[in-house]
Amino acid sequence: MKATDLTDRVCLPAACAFITIALFSTQIHSQSQLNPSSEPIPSDYFGMHIHNATTTTPWPSVPVAAWRLWDARVAWPQLEPVRGHWSFSLLDQYLALAEQHGTQVLLPLSLSPTWASSQPQQTSVYQQGNAANPANLADWQNYVTTVVTHCKGRVQAYEIWNEPNSVGFWSGTVAQMVTLTQTASAIIHRIDPSALVVSPAATTNTGLPWLTQFLSMGGGKYVDVIAYHFYVAPQAPEAMVPLIQKVQEIMRNAGVADKPLWNTESGWQLPKPFPSEQLAAAYLTRAFILNWATGVKRFYWYAWDNHAWASIQTTEADNRTLTPAGQAFGMVQQWLSGAQLNDCDEQADHTWVCKLTRNGVPQWILWNPTQTVTEQRTYMFPQEWNDKSVKPMLGIARALNGAAIEVGQTPELVTSSVVP
Repeated sequence: MKATDLTDRVCLPAACAFITIALFSTQIHSQSQLNPSSEPIPSDYFGMHIHNATTTTPWPSVPVAAWRLWDARVAWPQLEPVRGHWSFSLLDQYLALAEQHGTQVLLPLSLSPTWASSQPQQTSVYQQGNAANPANLADWQNYVTTVVTHCKGRVQAYEIWNEPNSVGFWSGTVAQMVTLTQTASAIIHRIDPSALVVSPAATTNTGLPWLTQFLSMGGGKYVDVIAYHFYVAPQAPEAMVPLIQKVQEIMRNAGVADKPLWNTESGWQLPKPFPSEQLAAAYLTRAFILNWATGVKRFYWYAWDNHAWASIQTTEADNRTLTPAGQAFGMVQQWLSGAQLNDCDEQADHTWVCKLTRNGVPQWILWNPTQTVTEQRTYMFPQEWNDKSVKPMLGIARALNGAAIEVGQTPELVTSSVVP
């Protein structure tokens, strides 16, 4: 997605509605329950977009284990601006940074240069002709071959195109995209068998029919990973759950449910500025928790340093100073990486209770999205939670006394010992 692509959307989070505080018993019934994978959450689940890492943006002070190079000026038109003339300087700088920081790279193979486009005068989100199918399949073959040969062993995954259900990114047919995917997959697997091939990533609810058709035409058999962009703005992160489940249903119907599902781009765009820094941190944290709980195996947040898009991780002044959301990106990794997320259960009062296990020790993450940013709801916790401590996402750990905890939009971690 491009910073200016959806500037007409207005984000007025429904989660900011006022609801009167009340007491609720732990005997209430569940609204919905998610049963995540039993495997420990890997560090490379936490992906990010960084657009200016070689110029105005210092490398983040929090871990970035996976990096998607989109809107980073290394798509086909920038790598081969003229047929046969290649420019790998910027991409090589990115790859060197990734190697320096132990970061995995996802490189989208996307956008037809004007010279290679079947519709060179057609408008797109970027330059003329970029969204059209290549005029000659041989040009696509040469592009993929040259890039993968150059990047062998340095790029861990290649994604075929970006948001093909949006005419601003792809104006060709689904059948043409299946052909591009099949062609690229054969080349990638031949040159670098260790690299993953990631499917074209449709986006929002409007992308569901596109994905259904792509998989029904056999596109799924050419990829190792199914990708999707789970944008739900102006709704809150909890709205990602039913969208993820719809994609999983499409995957099951197409016989590719065994393939990993990646969210290769999501975030919240307008309004700018975001309603509050605390809400931004809450949204980011809940999004990462809920994506894993619903079955997503990797999640690339958009974006670290794109302030035109309403970046919420760093300040615009230096792209270095962490905002509360930037701090939350580091903290949610501390909470989740290496732990097992046993279940996430939405209670009848809409309080979410997600149980973690780390080294055999149970922990719980709680939040309630129906409160305002400053408002909290009293949650009565089970007897076995007594004598624990609680740490807010952006606060200091404190002892948890009594039989209740105040829960709001920002998640809190309940554990058996004080968390730093």
